[in-house]
Amino acid sequence: MPTLRQVRKRIRSVRATRQITKAMEMVAAAKLRKAQMRIMQVRPYSGKLDEILRHLAAAAEGELSHAYFEKRPVHKRTLVVVTSDRGFCGSFNANLIRKATEWLADKAVENTEIICLGKKGFDFFKRRKWTVAAKYLDWSGNLDMDKARAVVAYLTGRFLSGETDEITLIYTQFLSMARYRIVQVPYLPVEKIETEGHTGHLDYIFEPDPQRIFAGLMPKYALTKMITTLADSFAAEHGTRMIAMGGATKNAGEMIDKLTLQYNKARQAAITKELLEIVSGAEALKG
Repeated sequence: MPTLRQVRKRIRSVRATRQITKAMEMVAAAKLRKAQMRIMQVRPYSGKLDEILRHLAAAAEGELSHAYFEKRPVHKRTLVVVTSDRGFCGSFNANLIRKATEWLADKAVENTEIICLGKKGFDFFKRRKWTVAAKYLDWSGNLDMDKARAVVAYLTGRFLSGETDEITLIYTQFLSMARYRIVQVPYLPVEKIETEGHTGHLDYIFEPDPQRIFAGLMPKYALTKMITTLADSFAAEHGTRMIAMGGATKNAGEMIDKLTLQYNKARQAAITKELLEIVSGAEALKG
């Protein structure tokens, strides 16, 4: 049975841990609010860009052609895995890595490469048989536009040069503060824009020609898709960290209550033992 001193020391240790987890929960909550604002800014822009592309694709009447739409035989695949740089966010990274591993399970090692956005994913895959073609670390849960542009430039450059034929994204999509979903979406080639059932005024005059218009729009589309992916992932990361740290804080409080009860019982037992010794000694002196 632990001594009173050991129990007191453990209570102090758990209290210190609870202060840390509480602070981390509050920081994650503040970052989550900023990340939600970022998503609210990005998603309308992304949706409007999709709408514009649908309009133009419908009006182009078969003139639509761009290198990002080129579907070719897949000889090389690229998987982009978006994880966090830090832990303490529950099963956030474990679920992503599990999903990525499932995707890789039936792919040939020599025909597949991985791009890691986040340190946790890189730490896992660098020790595996898969080739890590590039890594982008130290995001700290914040959307760095320069780094996002560098990622897009690297991915589109490899696709256009023929170094890879298919690029897939795996990341966590933010739905609400308590709901997240791991999604697997194609990045390049861009899926054919659906125009069936589209209604609206489509009498467009293209100036310049559709090719040059799409040449200007598609790089923005690729960048917007990556920014939306990163914004979703960072918001989900902060949300899961807030929930995980909230649970840890609650568990620490429950542990402190149990240890305090254990301490009081042990202290009461020690006091009772001392009283019994005093009474026994007094009775012996009388006798």
